[in-house]
Amino acid sequence: MKKKVRRLFCCSILIMSMLVFTGCGGQRMMMGTGGTSGTYYAFGGVLAQYMTDNTDYRVTAVSTAASKANIQSIGDGDYQIGFTQSDVMNYAWDGSRSFETDGPCRDFRVLGALYAETVQLITMKEDIKSVSDLKGKSVSIGAPGSGVYFNAMDVLEGAGLTVDDIKPQYQSFDDSKEALKDGQIDAAFIVAGAPTSAITELATTNGVFLIPIEGELRDNIMKSCPYYAPLEIPANTYPKQNSPIETITIKATLIVDTDIDEDTVYALTAAIFDHVEEIAKENAKGEELSIENATSGITIPFHAGAARYYKEHGVTVNTQ
Repeated sequence: MKKKVRRLFCCSILIMSMLVFTGCGGQRMMMGTGGTSGTYYAFGGVLAQYMTDNTDYRVTAVSTAASKANIQSIGDGDYQIGFTQSDVMNYAWDGSRSFETDGPCRDFRVLGALYAETVQLITMKEDIKSVSDLKGKSVSIGAPGSGVYFNAMDVLEGAGLTVDDIKPQYQSFDDSKEALKDGQIDAAFIVAGAPTSAITELATTNGVFLIPIEGELRDNIMKSCPYYAPLEIPANTYPKQNSPIETITIKATLIVDTDIDEDTVYALTAAIFDHVEEIAKENAKGEELSIENATSGITIPFHAGAARYYKEHGVTVNTQ
């Protein structure tokens, strides 16, 4: 595979790099996160610091194009740790959707799930009250092939719609926010931890409605795509949101190179979950860290080092 070839080719460079960093905080490990304005990058920086402080490794969080790029970069040997959406992780393992052209990528194992990434469907139109009401409307569904794009496809298909039934717009979160404000689109899919800053800003300045994903629709989606879980967005998560909103969620997940030794991944896992309270004080997403959350709803194998840590805390996970 490319990963093995690349490692042989770069062997001397990697050894020199490790020797350099041994003298200043341990051997270096690279963590792929996401864009600099996103949660992956900010939270990744915090986790990287705790890993550096509590292991023999110097972990550096790097801004990337997020889920798919991180999986591929681990496969290529560029990064050793990475953030990914749990659904994109499944696409890589199966060689489906965004990995259909490249084929399966299985050079990674799960360290643990971190927090919920909520599928949020928003609009400023009072006549859009359900997913079915999106028919014929202009809807932002994320960049083609992105995690958001496939989340949107799953929701639309659950409601009996296809991309041909809407007027799709392929926009970022910020672009979606501006397009909604300007009346250029009718609705947008935002997949991120709630509250999401783009939605909070829109709700504060212009007012926004969250469309529920519930009942039979949610059941249909979860039956076809078992990596989703139900989630309630509590009332008052956003300004003027007086009632809770039912929806679905995937998980922001931390993965590692399958070739990292067991003791190292054990130490990396402990560096996070032995310091949950401290991490929560530095980033709000740390409040969602727990052994239960880290290990539930994950269908991809865990790394043996992470599995050993969880077993010591009473939870057995799949490593095959």
